Amino acid sequence: MQSPAEPHLFDAPPPRRGACAAPPGRENDSAGLVNDGLTSACGNNGQTVWSYNQGLAIGAGVEVYRATGDTTALSTARRLADAAVASPSLVTAGVLTESCDAPSADCDDNAKQFKGVFTRYLQDLDSVTGNAYLTFARTQSDTVWNHDRDSLDRIGQRWSGGGTTAHPNARDWRTQASALSALLAAG
Repeated sequence: MQSPAEPHLFDAPPPRRGACAAPPGRENDSAGLVNDGLTSACGNNGQTVWSYNQGLAIGAGVEVYRATGDTTALSTARRLADAAVASPSLVTAGVLTESCDAPSADCDDNAKQFKGVFTRYLQDLDSVTGNAYLTFARTQSDTVWNHDRDSLDRIGQRWSGGGTTAHPNARDWRTQASALSALLAAG
């Protein structure tokens, strides 16, 4: 228990920040999506929108809300989640899809995990919003289970399944961990 003389974590002054420490510059204001980087002037660089960036920002908003009760942080997390699940950059036919999931591309080892990061933090948001995102989460889970398993029940990079000889649907521990997040998020 905290004694009256001990400072509370949120009473401490904020740490010194660098010139680009404030994340709002990464948000694409027109779409509500979080891009992958900043310019040297700390503006949105217009780079790829990856699901993990959106997921991390959602997760941060949820944690600030849980720690402080700040409903503005929760509203921001919801706005970012709503933008993500409605975005053709991140969702194809209702299924979370990275740009590298295209049949003519391959995801690197990092990108294989991005959808899992998103669904993990969407699950957290769902838990504090009365299951507002459960339908989307169940669509991901059902799609992974029904369309992305191979004969050994391994789950691949492309949650809707598919692949080509040149660009197969990769299956490894990264794709398994990512898919597990989707299955868990569905409750």
